Parts: sequence; C-alpha cells; structure tokens
Amino acid sequence: MNIKLIADSTCDLPAALVQQHGIRIVPLSIILGDKVLKDGIEVTPKELFEFVESGDEMSRTSAVNVDEYMQVYAEERPNCDAIIHFIISSDMSSCYQNACIAAEDYDNIFIIDTRNLSTGMAHLVLDAAALCGENKSADEIHRELLRKLELLDTSFVIDTLTYLHKGGRCSAIAVLASGLLKIRPSIMVKDGKMAVGQKYRGKLDTVLRRYVQDKLSDSENIDTRRIFVVHTMTEQDRYLAGMVKDLVAETLQFDEIIEADAGCSIANHCGPNTLGIMFYRKP
Repeated sequence: MNIKLIADSTCDLPAALVQQHGIRIVPLSIILGDKVLKDGIEVTPKELFEFVESGDEMSRTSAVNVDEYMQVYAEERPNCDAIIHFIISSDMSSCYQNACIAAEDYDNIFIIDTRNLSTGMAHLVLDAAALCGENKSADEIHRELLRKLELLDTSFVIDTLTYLHKGGRCSAIAVLASGLLKIRPSIMVKDGKMAVGQKYRGKLDTVLRRYVQDKLSDSENIDTRRIFVVHTMTEQDRYLAGMVKDLVAETLQFDEIIEADAGCSIANHCGPNTLGIMFYRKP
C-alpha cells in the first residue's frame, strides 16, 4: 500500500530523516512585523530571535489555513492510496480543525491530532514510517498510532520567561522573579495542553543536568528504543545540547538518541536556549 506521510512543521523532525522517509512537511506561518513567512523555509529561529530582540514587537505564529491544506491534499492524494497527516495538538492550534475541513471531500486521509508538539510528534511520524515498511494498511497504522500517542513523554526546560511574557502567557512579576531567583521552569505536555512542571533554580547547565536525571529516573517504565534531544540553543550555548546527549547516554541505554533543532513555532513561544527530551513510556 502506497501511503504518503505528511506532518506540520511543528514536528521538528531533522531534515535528513524527512528526506529518508519521503515525508512532506507543511509549514506554519511566522509573522514578523508586517512579514508573513513560512516556518523553516523563509525564516529560522535565529532570525526570529534577532527580530524580537531588536525591538518591542513580538513574533507570532499562524496556523495552516484550509486552502493551504486543500492544495497539499490535491497534490498528494492522486499519487498514493492513502495519506496519514500528523498535526500539533488541537488544544494548541487550529491546524487540526482546518485540516479536517480540507479533507472532507477526500477518502483515505487519516488526520492525527497528536495531542503533542515538536519531536513528540516526530516519534509518531517515525513509527508510522516503520509500519509503512512492514506493509501495514493506513487504517492499521492509524489505530496503532492513536494507542501510542498516549505513551509520549514530552517536556522541556525554558531558559527565560521573556518570550512567554511578550506573548501574553505570564506576568511581568513572574518574569522579574524568575530573573532574580534564576528560576527555569520545565513545561510538560499533558492531555494535549502545556502545563508547568518542575521549577528549577540555578545556572542553565546545572538545571539541564537535574532535569535529565529527574525525567529518566523511572527507568523501568521508559521505552528505550528512541529519545529526542530537541532545542533552540544559540551558537555559544549549543555545546549544552551535546552535554545533554552525553548525559542521556550515560543514564540510560537508548537504541537511538536523536538531536533536533526546534523550529520557529517552539522558538516563538519559548525563546532561545530551550531544551527538551522526548521519549515513550512503556504501556
């Protein structure tokens, strides 16, 4: 069965894996002032950070609209037996709703509300690619992925609350307190929404070490097939991603440790030097 895999740019899947598995990426829009740019194609996180830091205006994200999804489906559906499309949690964006509307006139398009974001989504995409290699039907793959999305463990540590504040997601008082006390919160995805988890205090490298140790402490209940280390590290702090990869390898033996650069969607909300590890829990 010829199945086309599609994912929104929020999945943050490394380009080499996108190419290897023939996955089509549909970019969200990033708004910088009066410019509307395509995530990962016309704008990068570095350029987004430079825009925000150059003035008082905040960048914004915009969901893929119905017409854009219709165009993607019109191009892909005639050349395959089915489409499986992975979309950021419907509680975080209107992408899922728009895709469902766009797919109304087509058959065999399976749209998955991943209830997740970033490389939490990427886990599902790679598992779908593996199941396609086993000649599973689109319906079988769809049902298996709906079971697996409940097992995803997605979280990340934020270095600064400035971007959440500029985006209207936390108060100026919280930003001030965070800066004074050097508090770096972890954000986790639960029931399709983002929620505050553990609040860490100290230098970023120390915080990341504690975060990894905390997340991987329940080793008996962790699926060790694959883990992503995803981040928005600036060039001067990129070594911290390598440090985390090494620490993950020392802590637990995963078959794969994949480093990924987060795209503009994560960068827009969380800012520079955000880092997360994302893996499956055992059933």
